[in-house]
Amino acid sequence: MRYQTHGVCSASIDVELKDGVIDSVQFTGGCNGNLQGISALVKGMTPQEAISRLRGIRCGFKSTSCPDQLAQALESMI
Repeated sequence: MRYQTHGVCSASIDVELKDGVIDSVQFTGGCNGNLQGISALVKGMTPQEAISRLRGIRCGFKSTSCPDQLAQALESMI
């Protein structure tokens, strides 16, 4: 599923679930190294676990962040 982000540097997030767990996450744009790290860390987690860890994280003065946007993408999938 492709999720169009809002209020962050990345333009979109592609998320794949397999057997109820996160199989892959690919961010388009944004801070490449950090987003690769987040993608690797959430692989194998249930969407609910990732959401509980990432929801509400802010980036500087923004009301959201790329991790928060990933949580929102996962929420829209489940």
